[in-house]
Amino acid sequence: MKRVTARRKNQNLNPEKEPARLDIINASMGYRGQLVIENLSLQIAHGALVAVVGPNGAGKSTLFKALVGLLPLKSGSIFIHGQPLGNHMDCVAYIPQREEVDWRFPVTVRDVVQMGRFGRLGWVRRPSLKDHQIVLRSLEQMGIAHLAESSINDLSGGQQQRVFLARALAQEPHILLMDEPFTGVDALTQEITLALIDELHRQQVTVLVSTHDLNMAAQRFSQVVLLNHRLIAAGSPQEVFTQENIRQAFSGQVLLMENGAVVVDQCCPPDSPIYK
Repeated sequence: MKRVTARRKNQNLNPEKEPARLDIINASMGYRGQLVIENLSLQIAHGALVAVVGPNGAGKSTLFKALVGLLPLKSGSIFIHGQPLGNHMDCVAYIPQREEVDWRFPVTVRDVVQMGRFGRLGWVRRPSLKDHQIVLRSLEQMGIAHLAESSINDLSGGQQQRVFLARALAQEPHILLMDEPFTGVDALTQEITLALIDELHRQQVTVLVSTHDLNMAAQRFSQVVLLNHRLIAAGSPQEVFTQENIRQAFSGQVLLMENGAVVVDQCCPPDSPIYK
């Protein structure tokens, strides 16, 4: 993983033959005129397993939304498979935070997972036998095939998370983005999620997972991107998780102990009265 300083030219490349690499070049993004991330330049290699780490409000979700085209860039560029963002969005699967999903929408588990095939089907062509088989296989892999006809809003938080994991599998992505997948789920779902991440990594799928859990990022991921409205550091956990980098990223939310241990308080934003 490295920072990108040169702008790539728009080339007519075949995404299926290009590696699933992300090139982010001087990218700024935000909402209603307010920048959340500014001048981010980063290259993430094909097949990388990356934890995106930072305090609440640092821009982790903003970055993921920009990578799937849900949030237009204010400036800069993003290339996927060597092509500008938007040329092949079906190859990028995105699992949002659970609280961003309207669980009252009246759809079944099977309906949600089948949505993973829409990028390959389009909105007109009907699912083929192969599509149905992929959906069933994805449900079985997540251990929720028996819930296929259940309404999504009748499920537990962990089951809902596994539905979205199955949808991502059905999409057969080259790049998978997971936004805080371990928040508010049971231990079984967490282990299933970690096992899936490891399996996709073995299959050379590029995986980015946002988390505020520094221990998990250090132990389960080979690469770390540390953000707080800008890139603090990127590289191996050993390179990124220095005391100075952590202090820059978490500011008043971090306590550095004399023995080198780090305690991060994620309960409140830095400007909360608790810190004043």
